[in-house]
Amino acid sequence: MLQSTSGQAITLPLQTRFENQIERRLGGAPETRESILPAGGWKKGRYPRLVEWLRRMHDRGAVLCSACSGVFLLAETGLFDGKDVTVHFGYATAFASSYPAIPIHPDRVLVISGRREELVSSGASTTWHDLVLYLIARNVGATAAQELARMFALQWHQDGLTPYIIFEGRNDHGDGDIQGAQQWVSTHFSVANPVEGMIKRSRLAERTFKRRFSAATGLTPIAYVQRLRIEDAKRRLERTDASVEEIGWRVGYEDAAFFRRLFKRRTGLAPGAYRKRFRIPEFAQ
Repeated sequence: MLQSTSGQAITLPLQTRFENQIERRLGGAPETRESILPAGGWKKGRYPRLVEWLRRMHDRGAVLCSACSGVFLLAETGLFDGKDVTVHFGYATAFASSYPAIPIHPDRVLVISGRREELVSSGASTTWHDLVLYLIARNVGATAAQELARMFALQWHQDGLTPYIIFEGRNDHGDGDIQGAQQWVSTHFSVANPVEGMIKRSRLAERTFKRRFSAATGLTPIAYVQRLRIEDAKRRLERTDASVEEIGWRVGYEDAAFFRRLFKRRTGLAPGAYRKRFRIPEFAQ
């Protein structure tokens, strides 16, 4: 949606069959103070006139905002090069590949960049709550934003998006020895000394294995194991009544205190707080 200064909503269809309508609408589109690009199947290079219109609005002082994957289209303007943005974590790899000049932070809810704080991006889908509330606070005041949040039961995602992100190790690197190690550790991460187990099965020298593993996956072997263990712990917290101590033991940690610290460092939440937020409520079971 593009919002004009008069409050008029300019809806821009996304599908290819509506491209001509987009061109016509842009010809008569009023100037806008804030433009919000929604999530959609934005294809690079498909809407050059829209991209140019966004640049022109920015030059005239408009704030450019994106919700979820809307930042893909905004990135085409070139205005975000070198500026921090966020995007739905499911699109992070594709965005990084398409726009390597733009630093992305998929763990962040809202990122505000630019000299005038005029480049605003929101992350995973329902962070549009945060985007809307931010714009209301920015233009009307914090009190109005809070009253609206209360009235419509909207929420600020104050803990960020890290707790929502599911770890999936890279396996498209083409290193067969490392892929074999990844496959083995995906079901043996809870055993004692899983890194040693991977090295032994790879038949590579320890230093060679660690170097190649880090190059292929972007993580050290021990960090990779930790991610797998924490991901399994998250599922157990969501779906079982097992104690935090038992879950830590089952995923490979005898020291419950260490497990709690690691879990919070990786997810941003203590295990108990994570369970409270993500446990399926009884009425839905």
